[in-house]
Amino acid sequence: MAEPRGPLMSPGFWLHHAALAWRQAMEHRLRPLGLTPTQFNLLASTGWLARTGELPTQQQVADNAGADRMMASKVLRGMEDRGLLVRTGDPRDSRSLRLRLTDEGRALASRAVRLAVKLDEELFGAGGDRLREELRTIAMSARSLSTALPAP
Repeated sequence: MAEPRGPLMSPGFWLHHAALAWRQAMEHRLRPLGLTPTQFNLLASTGWLARTGELPTQQQVADNAGADRMMASKVLRGMEDRGLLVRTGDPRDSRSLRLRLTDEGRALASRAVRLAVKLDEELFGAGGDRLREELRTIAMSARSLSTALPAP
């Protein structure tokens, strides 16, 4: 009997489809809040990074959210226009912007985080902690592989 082959045997194939399903579920949950998953990730990252006491830079927020710098800048500008955050110049580096959530942005981020936590609990249940650690390991390994390989 032949060994099964093809995309259905690839963990990457299923990781991709799981990520798509999670994103679709997040879009559905966030829609009533007027947020996309990308906006949510950037807003939540801004709030999370600010907990250290220093306002994060736009680049730090983009990196934490796993977002492209140019796309993050555009999305953050739109959220600033909505009154969810304020971007100010960094007095130590004229090329950087520091981000601060407004009261409205902080409240919205808090509501959105609760939705994300609830979705994670529904989708991943008791195995969520183990899965998080496995995915973190995969993400770190993939990141180091992508920087070590020459461009095609």
